[in-house]
Amino acid sequence: MATQFRRERHSVTDLKIHLVCVTKYRRSVFTAKGLDLIEKSFHEVAKKMDFQILEFNGEGDHVHALIEYPPKLSVSQIVNALKGVSSRRYGQAGLPKPHKEALWSPSYFAIAVGGAPLEVLKEYIRNQEKPS
Repeated sequence: MATQFRRERHSVTDLKIHLVCVTKYRRSVFTAKGLDLIEKSFHEVAKKMDFQILEFNGEGDHVHALIEYPPKLSVSQIVNALKGVSSRRYGQAGLPKPHKEALWSPSYFAIAVGGAPLEVLKEYIRNQEKPS
């Protein structure tokens, strides 16, 4: 599979994260209908903020998303927007939240993914020719 780079005026990037968001108190509240609504909300936010949800899935108490994003956005900006909009839409749909107004735990897990393994990159950098 060929890597698709994001090309902008002054940068070429391939920034991807695996994001995991859990419900408040890790309570199992999601149904198939609730996960569909969360996924739609995530895609709406992504379109508005110019990033992509490459993959999405979840279980009763958490969701996983694979996200490709531009360098102008921080991971925390993306997460805040995704959680804020999805929580609001979830409540507007009348679906049960684990605690009063809160759907999500304030924490999240994000890890950079893709590209070469760390050891391969280290070796590549070590083998660069220094000018004499």
